[in-house]
Amino acid sequence: MFQNKNFKIKLSVLVLLFVFLTTAGLGCKSTVPPEATKPVTLKYWRVWDSQDDFAAIISAYRAMHPNVNIEYRTFRYEEYQNALLEAFAEDRGPDIFAIPNTWVNEYRSKMSPAPLEATVPFQTKVKVLGIKEEIKVELRTNKFLTPKQLKDKFLDVVYGDVVWPDPTDGQDKIMALPLSVDTLAMFYNRDILNAAGLAAPASDWLEFQQQVKKIVKQDKAGNIVQAGAALGTSSNVQRSFDILSVLMMQNGTPIASGNSVTMAAFPPNLPRREVPPGEEALIFYTDFAYPAKEVYTWNDTMPDSLEAFLAGKTAFFFGYAYHLADIKNRAGNLNFSYTALPQIKDNPQVNYANYWVETVAKKSANAAWAWDFLYFAAAPDQVKSYLDKTAKPTALKSLLDYQTTKEDLLPFVSQLLTARSWYHGRDAEAAESIFKEMIDNVVKAKLTTREALNLASGKLQQTM
Repeated sequence: MFQNKNFKIKLSVLVLLFVFLTTAGLGCKSTVPPEATKPVTLKYWRVWDSQDDFAAIISAYRAMHPNVNIEYRTFRYEEYQNALLEAFAEDRGPDIFAIPNTWVNEYRSKMSPAPLEATVPFQTKVKVLGIKEEIKVELRTNKFLTPKQLKDKFLDVVYGDVVWPDPTDGQDKIMALPLSVDTLAMFYNRDILNAAGLAAPASDWLEFQQQVKKIVKQDKAGNIVQAGAALGTSSNVQRSFDILSVLMMQNGTPIASGNSVTMAAFPPNLPRREVPPGEEALIFYTDFAYPAKEVYTWNDTMPDSLEAFLAGKTAFFFGYAYHLADIKNRAGNLNFSYTALPQIKDNPQVNYANYWVETVAKKSANAAWAWDFLYFAAAPDQVKSYLDKTAKPTALKSLLDYQTTKEDLLPFVSQLLTARSWYHGRDAEAAESIFKEMIDNVVKAKLTTREALNLASGKLQQTM
């Protein structure tokens, strides 16, 4: 009798506890308004990476937000910009899209600044009384980064590229987030260096010049049959713009400061010299394509720089981590390696950043959701899956130690803290064309280096 009474008391307590928990909203009941969980579709446009590269991130996000569907689409680089502009003009553009870091100011009017927070519903599984697993939905407010917090968490180069004043209130706003940052490095042919008696590739540019002179081979007619390096020209040197840019920056030229072009000037923080440091860099670069110079090793009749490297026709090629997979896939028996970019001896180390950023369209009807997804994707525990899948260097300081364990990425990762960029003006593609024209004007003897530099500076100023 006593045991039966005790059992009834326990049963009553359990029933009361269940009623309490259920009415408190800890069962399947949700206090979230229905409109908060309505279906949302985010159109996400990018270049290069496949949907498989984002599968883990998208799956993890949808596990918490099953009402959100992400339509991921990739484009060829050649068609991407026209596709974006046409879609925006016709109000059928993406919610999220990626652009090069140098396009941010050009696209600012089409971008929605990141809010400081977003309130969205989360879905989690809970066990009621340890018996039955049910779905719990609750509204949570996610705090996003302030510009200062972004500066602390991401590489230094990122802040200057993605933080811009909002024209509506003048406050600095985050306009985009990167998932990775690549840096320019030096690939080299081991067999060619060995044959020239060179045990290791150069670490500074003066040593590099000496190595090029030992490597280059010409036939009796003066034709180059083995190049020391793919340098000196514009159209047949991949990323010639980046190479000349970093040479100027290593030599103390900021190229552009604010809305002013400074590459033809004498920077006030440097001792005055006979030749502006920007011109010194232009001379250094184009000398490799000038037959009268000892370092002559390349000309505009030669093949594309990457193709020449793959064919074993040049010892040095300057490229990025994204070149690595292509070279490995196509190199065959090429005995190659890669190392950090040479520096100017005794000068502060400067490397060159080349990367894409993710942003939200101004006309997106789901901007809060879009930014919530981007912050989720860029977080260390999520972006790691993307970086591992694509073999790209990180944009986050917190993942630097993790990526130094990745031997294939080490030369690129080792340069991230000293990676820099510069403001290309309102039209980044025009800036590249101006640089290439400047190189051609010197190589083809149309203008002196000073004249070519001044002409390019004037044209670049018009794009600021």
